[in-house]
Amino acid sequence: MTAVGGGAVDPVVRRARAWLSRAVEPGSVDLWRFVEREGPVAVATALRAGSAPPRVQVLAGVRAGEDASADDLRRAERCGARLVVPEDGEWPALPLHSLAVAVADEPVATGRQTDRTKVLVPPLALWVRGARPLDELVDRSVALVGSRASTAYGEHVAGELAAGLGERGWTTVSGGAFGIDAAAHRGALAAGAPTVVVAACGVDRIYPAAHSALFTRVLDDGLLVSEWPPGCAPLRHRFLVRNRLIAALTRGTVVVEAAARSGAQATAHRARDLGKAVMAVPGPVTSAMSVGCHELLRDAERGATLVTSAAQVLDRVGELGEDLVRRESRPETARDSLSDVARRVLDACPVRIGVPPERLAGVAGCDVLDVLRVLPALEMADLVQWTGTGWRLAPAAGVAG
Repeated sequence: MTAVGGGAVDPVVRRARAWLSRAVEPGSVDLWRFVEREGPVAVATALRAGSAPPRVQVLAGVRAGEDASADDLRRAERCGARLVVPEDGEWPALPLHSLAVAVADEPVATGRQTDRTKVLVPPLALWVRGARPLDELVDRSVALVGSRASTAYGEHVAGELAAGLGERGWTTVSGGAFGIDAAAHRGALAAGAPTVVVAACGVDRIYPAAHSALFTRVLDDGLLVSEWPPGCAPLRHRFLVRNRLIAALTRGTVVVEAAARSGAQATAHRARDLGKAVMAVPGPVTSAMSVGCHELLRDAERGATLVTSAAQVLDRVGELGEDLVRRESRPETARDSLSDVARRVLDACPVRIGVPPERLAGVAGCDVLDVLRVLPALEMADLVQWTGTGWRLAPAAGVAG
C-alpha cells in the first residue's frame, strides 16, 4: 500500500505545481510541454516574471501576478485534502500514461492543436480529498457515467453495476452529478466499496450542493479528486475538461444512459481515443436517454461493447484468468436430451385427443416401430400420456410447449 502524502517531495516543487494549478486552466498542451521540459519551479518563476514564451505567458494572463498557492495548500489541509503531484508515490502514473502518449500527437502550432476542452493532456497536479492513496483506488477501477436526466431503469442498472464491481474489489469512478453518476456512487457504497468522485471544482466545494450527504459517505473510504484548487467554482467548461480525467484514470468507461449529445458520450470518446475499453448498456429503443448508448454500440469501426452486468464489464477490463465472465447457462428441460426421432414424435402428438402410433408415424415422418420405441421414454419423462385410445401430449408438456 502506497503511503499517502509526499514528504519526500521538495516543498518548492509542490508549491510551484499548486501555483500552476491556479495560474493556468488545465488542458493546455503548451504549458504541459513547457513544464516537462523545464520543470515546474522554473516554469512558475518564468510566468511570474513575465519571461515565459509568449504562447505560454498568455495562458496565465493576469493570474501570473497573483500567488494564492500557500493559501490553497492551507485550505486543502483544513478540509482533509492534499496536492498530489507526479513526484509523489501515490501519483497514478500508469493510467495517466495514456494521456502522455496521446498528447505526443498534438501539433506544435497552437492554432492546429485540439480544443482545450477536448485535448488529451496529462494533469500537472491533482487535489485529492480523502485518506486512501489515489493510485491504489484507481488501479482497478471502472468509470460509470450517464445522463443527469436519468430514468429509473438507468439508475437501477448503474447501481447494480457499481455494487457488482465493488463486491469484486473494483472501484467505481464517476463525476458526482445527479442521475447516473449519483446512482453509481450509491451502488458502490451499498456494497461497502470505495468510490471516487472526479469534480470540476475545488474539492472543498460540494457540487451539486444536494449531494452533501452523499459526498460525506464517499469520503469515508473513497476520494474526491480535482485539477482545480480549493475554492474554484464549477464553471461549465471545466466539466468538459474534467471528462478526460474520468476516462484516463480508469481501465474502461461504461455509459449507462446518454442522450444523443451528452457529457457521458464525450467521456466515452475520450476513453476510446486513449485506448481504454468503452462499454454501453442498451436501453429501450423508445427512450431518448438511451440514444447515445445505441449510437456507441452501432459504430461499426470503433463501437462500444454491449454489457448488462458487472461480470461482463470485468470480462472486458479485468485481469486475464481472474475476472472472466461465467457464461449464462440455459435451463435444461426434458426436451433437451431427446433424440431427433423422439422430438418429431413429440411434435406430432396432439394436445387434446389421443391418436394411434400409426397416425404419429405419418405426421412425424418415421416408421411405426420407431414411434413405439420412443413412446415409453416420452411417457416416463411426463411428455406424453396414453388416453386409452391413443397418445397425446401430457398436460404439463402442452403448457410448456
